[in-house]
Amino acid sequence: MVRFNEDSFDHNLTGYKLTGAHEKIDCRDCHTSERILDEELKDRIETFLGLGTECINCHEDYHQNTLDNDCTKCHSTDAFSPASLFDHANTQFALLGKHQDVECIECHQMETRNGEEFQRFADVPFTNCNSCHDDAHNNNLGTDCKQCHIEESFSSHRRLNRFNHTKTGFTLKGQHRNIDCYSCHAPQSRPIDIFQDNLGIAADNCVACHEDIHKGKFGVSCIDCHTEESFRVAGSLDNFDHGLTNFALEGKHETVDCRQCHISESFTDPLPHNTCAECHSDYHEGAFVDGASRPDCVECHKVDGFSPSLYTIEAHAKSDFPLDGAHVATPCFACHLRDGDKWQFKNIGLNCVDCHEDIHVNEITASFYPNQNCRICHNTSLWKGNKGFDHGLTAFALEGGHLEVDCASCHVTETEPFRQFKGVSHECSSCHENVHGTQFETDGSTDCRRCHGFDNWEASRFDHSQTHFPLEGKHAEVECSQCHQAKEEEGDILVIYKMDSFECIDCHN
Repeated sequence: MVRFNEDSFDHNLTGYKLTGAHEKIDCRDCHTSERILDEELKDRIETFLGLGTECINCHEDYHQNTLDNDCTKCHSTDAFSPASLFDHANTQFALLGKHQDVECIECHQMETRNGEEFQRFADVPFTNCNSCHDDAHNNNLGTDCKQCHIEESFSSHRRLNRFNHTKTGFTLKGQHRNIDCYSCHAPQSRPIDIFQDNLGIAADNCVACHEDIHKGKFGVSCIDCHTEESFRVAGSLDNFDHGLTNFALEGKHETVDCRQCHISESFTDPLPHNTCAECHSDYHEGAFVDGASRPDCVECHKVDGFSPSLYTIEAHAKSDFPLDGAHVATPCFACHLRDGDKWQFKNIGLNCVDCHEDIHVNEITASFYPNQNCRICHNTSLWKGNKGFDHGLTAFALEGGHLEVDCASCHVTETEPFRQFKGVSHECSSCHENVHGTQFETDGSTDCRRCHGFDNWEASRFDHSQTHFPLEGKHAEVECSQCHQAKEEEGDILVIYKMDSFECIDCHN
């Protein structure tokens, strides 16, 4: 450079623009040989080459290598102080609330380091508030001040709900989480005393804070019946031993809500409980009341359920209607639950026709069972084929084999498949097949009893001597079939007993 004008030189051409205070200083304030980085250029006289562009190439590192060497992150070329480009929000400790009003020197204090005056900006502890602030609670409440306090004011309680109460040994549950701290803790003027008034109270020691409305009658273990969610009774009171009272809960009583019986808040008001009727209405509407006598429900029912009843067959035997026969196996509802869904036990009838249909109406003359008294023919053990009826009262007394025959054999026919008692013919042929055809008819009717009895089919009453051919001699020894042979007559096979001729040649050759 032959002609170099320092005043008109454009420093931007060097790649290092002069700004701020750099524009006001003389070139040789910066361009000195001791600041030249290249050793060869240092030997040149009055050269402007070889300077570095980093701040520390010219300026002393006030921070003694504790901060980033890029000074332009915090400082401008107008003035090193204050650090106008510094933003505390870009650090690990953003300033909030009252911290914004605090002078830097309050936290970043002056000291001497390496013989030089030094202000500490790096490695300032800030994990806990007590790194800078005194713990007014003397570590009684832990070191995480942010659980309760905010940066706007130490006296603000906006964050008290963040306090981890579990660390105190008393975990907050249910409604305890929703109440104000001072509902349990008395306000204190001295920070060292605040929240220290209820130390050591166990979580299950409810009566230490709450009034016992039961007056000690149920002990002090409130959690047996209550939860922190509500002082209202919890669920079915599984934990409460009702046996401690004069009325132990059993059966269905165990699942009944307490308020169904205990309508007062204290649960200690005496309740009548000697009889079921003191709490329950009489389902039977006085059906079992006999004068001044009123039986209690427990005589027939138990608390596990109203069904089945405890009323036994032995007890029924003492009633106006003892059970016997098939009635013993009949379910109760068959007689006592006939009309709708209401059980009836009184005035339901004692006669058979009160429960059973009289199927013999217009079939049997009333004189044979006056007042529809079924027991004349039937009993409770067997309705069908009962031999209790005296057939001799009719016009057809039973004899011999007829005594062993089931009633239906005569009184059930193809035209009357169920029953027929009136108008049944007494003729043998009305029930039995006539194997003799018309041989023995008299006036169109065959009287089988002239030859046969009722004990068997043998012709025990027949006397051959009374016929036109008395048996004599060898004839008395001959089998009947030798003379009386079968032949077909009008499609039927008949044994011929009545003969027109008795000549010897009719049988003998």
